[in-house]
Amino acid sequence: MTAIPQGRTRRATLVSAACALAATGAMVLTGCSSEDPDAGTNGVGKLSPEQIQTKTRAAADAAPAVRLSGTVVTSGRTYKLDMRLKDDGGTGSVTSQGSTFGLLRVGEQLYLKADADFWSHGGDTGAAGKLNGKYVKVPQGDPAYKKFSGFTDKAVLLGGLLPLHGKLATDGHHDQSGTPTIRITGDAGSGGTLDVSLQGKPYPLRLVRAGSAGTLSFSDWGKDFTVTEPAKSETVDYGKQLPTS
Repeated sequence: MTAIPQGRTRRATLVSAACALAATGAMVLTGCSSEDPDAGTNGVGKLSPEQIQTKTRAAADAAPAVRLSGTVVTSGRTYKLDMRLKDDGGTGSVTSQGSTFGLLRVGEQLYLKADADFWSHGGDTGAAGKLNGKYVKVPQGDPAYKKFSGFTDKAVLLGGLLPLHGKLATDGHHDQSGTPTIRITGDAGSGGTLDVSLQGKPYPLRLVRAGSAGTLSFSDWGKDFTVTEPAKSETVDYGKQLPTS
């Protein structure tokens, strides 16, 4: 057994007592270190920002499902999303310019569901009545297919959203709805910020996009859900191209 000098023991005791008194009096003393913010975490908080981004992308890509909610600004238009995504489909709602519509993708087949007001914006009130509240098949050759299918495609959506722009850096430990996170930034925040979970797998939990292009939250990582074709009685096949709306 190695003997510990009495002087060292006495100093350690005095430091502990001083730290306890400082905490009681809301004082801060040099030498009274705070608790390690990475203790008991998945350890990614100790990595470089480049390594954190690589690990969170890998975790997101490997997850079988995710829920995504928030806003995306693209081509000058703001979309409010609430989508559940998986590898073979997705479902949820999109709001833009005061109109809300549902999206459902099962495999390659995309459906759009909206009320009569949505469809009547193009002036075709006759079509609006027929399509009101129905799942309308979106032809793959229709411009709407390319525009909206990306909102239901996990790989496409996360691949386009998650990368930060510019020089990466870490920006401290944070908290998202009770989950501790490490934040990484691109170009000191102007290239976007991403909060990565420090519990369990390093999933992305909150993204602020570069250029004020929206803020998104991610949840329900790995929680599976079912996407099924709607009943024929609830489906309308409008043909090769949807009405303008």
